[in-house]
Amino acid sequence: MKKVIFKILFFFLLMGLSAPFASGQVLEDYKSDWEEGGNKSWFSDNDRLIVELDLVSFPMGFISFEFPAQSVVFLGDKLWFFSEKDTIFSEKVSQLKSQFNVEKANLIVFKRGIQMGDSKIQKVLQPAELNSDQVLKAELIRNRDFQRQEIRDFFVFAVLLVLFGIALYKLAYPYLFAVMIRPLSLIYAEDFSESGSLQKFFSFDVLFYVVVVNMLTSLAGVLGLLFFKFEWLKTRFTLDFNSMFQLWLAVAGILLMLTILKFIGIRVVAYLFDLEKLEFPHFFYLLRLVAITSAFFVLVSAFFLMNEFSGMKNALSFSFSAFFWIYIAGVVGLFLIMMNRLSFKKYHLFAYLCIAELVPFLVISKWIMVVGQ
Repeated sequence: MKKVIFKILFFFLLMGLSAPFASGQVLEDYKSDWEEGGNKSWFSDNDRLIVELDLVSFPMGFISFEFPAQSVVFLGDKLWFFSEKDTIFSEKVSQLKSQFNVEKANLIVFKRGIQMGDSKIQKVLQPAELNSDQVLKAELIRNRDFQRQEIRDFFVFAVLLVLFGIALYKLAYPYLFAVMIRPLSLIYAEDFSESGSLQKFFSFDVLFYVVVVNMLTSLAGVLGLLFFKFEWLKTRFTLDFNSMFQLWLAVAGILLMLTILKFIGIRVVAYLFDLEKLEFPHFFYLLRLVAITSAFFVLVSAFFLMNEFSGMKNALSFSFSAFFWIYIAGVVGLFLIMMNRLSFKKYHLFAYLCIAELVPFLVISKWIMVVGQ
């Protein structure tokens, strides 16, 4: 009787010890199947790893994935997700097959400088349990349903429309066009002379220019929404070409109304500070700064959208930060110009610019930062 009890206890002990190993039993290991897919040379590192996944064999098993931080993963021709940190997770084989509707598919991991061994894939009987002592941290992965080509098509079409508007403006008002796009005009500030060219805000030439600038700024805003508030947009729009185009026009219209309100506000504050006839050069000095900065923003976005799509989010974050400091520098430059050309006391000019520019800009910037987070 003692021998029987001992054998039963020994059997259960073996079962308990083998459970962790059974849960992580490897059915297939793709370690030797990885291939480098980038154009590796002396001057550039490899940027992708490719492996073919079999989603037919062992349908009740699981595929265990390990991906490095800042990597973009494609399965087949679909963007699967972006891993912000080192990531481990498992997916059932049958679920992957039904989700992507394929039997075999290439899995591609994009990351600058990625090497063999940075990503690991195994087909296992049961997924291993992750604990807090592991170096790699398992995270909830957010699927990205939009297609890169949709965003590229929308961006190119929007840029072509803006260029068409700029070409029309150049044909109709060549002198104003030359003044508006010249960066040196921010230093010389010709608009502050008594013979300044822009003296009527609600004229067609001025409104046309304001519309074109708002279209550029709106394009930057829509790109920011797509990359920073995608989940929020996805619940409200289909995020195809038509919806992105309509969103762009809607944001441009909102910015146009805000621009008009800003000019009216500047005019009221200038009247209160007895700075009449200076609201025009003040307003168009900073509007010209926004136009030139937005043009460079579009160029940077075009480069990353067409060449380094995975780095677009970081590029946008840096561009928005740069725009913030450039605008602040523009306000400081405006203060120096007005201080040299006006007989007003410095603290009057400082108070005027704080009320008319700095306070509203900082409030809007804080609101945008909160929404982005």
